[in-house]
Amino acid sequence: MRARELAEEYPSVTLDSDALDAARLLAGQRLPGLVVMDEADEPYAILPASRLVMVLVPDYVMEDPALAAVIDEKHADRMCQALRGMTVRDCLPSQPGKRLPLPAAEPDDTAMEVAALMARERSPLVAVVERDKLGARTLGVITAAHLLERLLGET
Repeated sequence: MRARELAEEYPSVTLDSDALDAARLLAGQRLPGLVVMDEADEPYAILPASRLVMVLVPDYVMEDPALAAVIDEKHADRMCQALRGMTVRDCLPSQPGKRLPLPAAEPDDTAMEVAALMARERSPLVAVVERDKLGARTLGVITAAHLLERLLGET
């Protein structure tokens, strides 16, 4: 089984996509994360659902988790309003080296190579990218769940 055979279409957003729309996409399809494409339409990063949740939690609660218990449900229900007016770019870590790059596999990589890449990068997603002299083209994405499903089907 090669990466090109495992790759599937997968939702993506751009750096300038609306963060609230990205959150709705993640929630609506129950995705572990989204592929973020750069200006050249190449995979740039992963936007994990957990990262958007982190953006929703106020800094003072991050510093003192005990404060989470005193926030009533009325205010908790409005947490997603924090994403209003933000872009996906705003939600990604801004420090160099903190970005969550999207690991990329070659189309002819084996399932074991893809699994090793996921494990090494601790990523639930791997893009399958075909590169040639003209540039790069994303063939699709392999999720950890899909890879496991296919590997379990082989046993």
